[in-house]
Amino acid sequence: MKTAKELVREMTLEEKCSMLSGLDFWHTQPIPRLGIEAVMVSDGPHGLRKQAEKTDHLGLNESIPAVCFPAACAMAASFDRALLRRVGEAMGDQCQHEQVGVNLGPAINIKRSPLCGRNFEYMSEDPYLAGELAVSLIQGVQSKNVGVSVKHFAANNQEHRRMSSDSVVDERTLREIYLPAFEAAAKRGHAWTFMCSYNKLNGEYASQHKWLLTDLLRKEWGFDGYVMSDWGAVSDRVKGVEAGLDLEMPSSNGERDRAVMKAVQEGRLDEKYVDQAVERILDVNLRYLNNAKPETPWDKEADHALAGRAAAECMVLLKNEDNILPLKKEEKVAVIGEFAAKPRYQGGGSSHINSFKVTSLLNALAGEQNITYAQGCAIKSEETDAALLAAAVEAAKAADKAVVVAGLPDSFESEGYDRTHMRMPENQVALIEAVAKANPNTVVLLYNGSPVEMPWIDCVKGVIEGYLGGQNVGFASRAVLYGEVNPCGRLPETLPEHLEDTPCYLTYGGEGNRAEYTEGVFVGYRWYTSKLQPVLFPFGYGLSYTQFAYANLRLSANSIKDTDTVTVQVDVTNIGAVPGKEVVQLYVAPPKTDLIRPVRELKGFEKVELQPGETKTVSFTLDERSFAYWNTALHGWHVVSGDYDIQICRNAEEVELGASLQVTGTKAPPRHYDADTIVMDLDERAMGILQETMQGAMGVMGGGEEAGEDAAINAEMSMAMMRYMPLRTFVSFGSMTLQNLEQLLDQMNKE
Repeated sequence: MKTAKELVREMTLEEKCSMLSGLDFWHTQPIPRLGIEAVMVSDGPHGLRKQAEKTDHLGLNESIPAVCFPAACAMAASFDRALLRRVGEAMGDQCQHEQVGVNLGPAINIKRSPLCGRNFEYMSEDPYLAGELAVSLIQGVQSKNVGVSVKHFAANNQEHRRMSSDSVVDERTLREIYLPAFEAAAKRGHAWTFMCSYNKLNGEYASQHKWLLTDLLRKEWGFDGYVMSDWGAVSDRVKGVEAGLDLEMPSSNGERDRAVMKAVQEGRLDEKYVDQAVERILDVNLRYLNNAKPETPWDKEADHALAGRAAAECMVLLKNEDNILPLKKEEKVAVIGEFAAKPRYQGGGSSHINSFKVTSLLNALAGEQNITYAQGCAIKSEETDAALLAAAVEAAKAADKAVVVAGLPDSFESEGYDRTHMRMPENQVALIEAVAKANPNTVVLLYNGSPVEMPWIDCVKGVIEGYLGGQNVGFASRAVLYGEVNPCGRLPETLPEHLEDTPCYLTYGGEGNRAEYTEGVFVGYRWYTSKLQPVLFPFGYGLSYTQFAYANLRLSANSIKDTDTVTVQVDVTNIGAVPGKEVVQLYVAPPKTDLIRPVRELKGFEKVELQPGETKTVSFTLDERSFAYWNTALHGWHVVSGDYDIQICRNAEEVELGASLQVTGTKAPPRHYDADTIVMDLDERAMGILQETMQGAMGVMGGGEEAGEDAAINAEMSMAMMRYMPLRTFVSFGSMTLQNLEQLLDQMNKE
């Protein structure tokens, strides 16, 4: 079979330009003359949304019956790389069976605010966690010779004005928060394709952003696949081709293809950019076509079971007062809430899966004794139905324990618009409070894609965050409630007490088309821990039906250079009575300098399964990036020399063990001193030159012996003033001449 490069050489300009956009909504353009086949792409990212006939992007039309795995908001709560890999493999097999060459996902945008309507599709507020899990999912899918499309690249963090908004983000914030997960997907995941986002980034649409698509993605990160547009994201197609946008989706009925061809013919666009785009598209298509296996079986029932097991691994036990959970078979349990019968298990929009079957909690409990059910309220309304509420209260009174299944309806969070608040529907809040008053042994099970306020938290004894758990969420809910699975999920995002507590509360959504990321690197737990802002539940939080103890934290070295690595080990013991899984979290706290940095940042996590009394050693390896921040003077990663605290934590706020590690940075930021440089910003060498030049003047200006406590300017004040003085003031105070200052600066700035 011919290579992509050989095929491009045989194509006419018109044929090449035709390949720069889709044949239709879901297929790349074929060239029958050369035997070039169309390849289908299909929405993901938590299943296969393949539309067979009438097609649309937002899921308004029916797609083939498929399997809906837990949404990314849930999968991320697993903190389990192996689980993401296994689900990815299943999706890869499904794609092979259905002859789909690229699954459109994972979506790994950072959860900047709980209000983003698409947060249920995204993994985390933390770039390290998002990147690690994305790599595992990508490797799983692509192990089946099916590609992924990592989206939405980049800084796509709101749905409001999503096709015109300009994300204004400073260089350091981009590099530390919004780009690392994409970097991991390119460098370690070797994703076949990337999808550019709708928004502008610092004034330029992502679909025509040369720095983003070529300089960063390809030249710096080594990405070798093709970049496709999000559906309808193209503004200037000619500019986009030159910038590195290879495939426009969907078809523009040839309009933009002809515009590109005309630009080439008129000399406004070098044909080499068309050639490289077509070659990239063909190269990825051939990776699939040369390894296509439509005979791959698709056991939907097996995948349904996998979806259930995955959902159980993702559920987060938030509260378990008086060990109200797990439930016991002999207890009379009132199951209350329409979500128990009709679960909300996925989000709306382009990721919506046509599930071939759905197992609710009531389905999973079918045949069990001691179970009663009451609807309590209607999902599609916020109005309280007095009759439904009264029936729920009576059911709760007659039971030993009550489980209220609540959360957010479809209308509260979806692709296409953002939430305006964090509240649950009023009738659900009223239901929880009424049931808890009727039965003090009440548990709340939540199905939602993003954080909710919990004004009822003190009224109930148990809370489980189930997120959007996929089509077999009922199995998972039953398994966790009854202790058949020990809950082991951890929050991949902070649950704030109030919307007003969130870091971008005042600026989220922006003004007009301009969205400024004024909170900088202080996103999620970086904000709450650094500000000591109380939260409902912190990032990384999650309880278990057993207990774990940490001991014997040790490092392979006490001091390293930033070019070295260090191994961190800690012993974890299950000190409870039942088997369980613990998520061991490693955070790094930087030394205290004048550099503004978060209090601590996640740099490692491992999920470990332990039998009662069992101890295992968990190991982590830390490298330069574990200690570095993005230095805008270097335009690169920089490690500040100093003592870093290596912290083993239960969550972002609860430090169990710590050890100090001295790290020496080997890169020096470029220094340039001028007349406006203040004394405190001089390095040791420059300070020595200044002291030598000034000779005795430093002591005089620093405050002499005559400056006592009662003096107008005492010694301490004088020295403080000296630190803040620009070098030019030595001329003002007569300590040196302008010529002396010029000579001083020349010496300081010599290499």
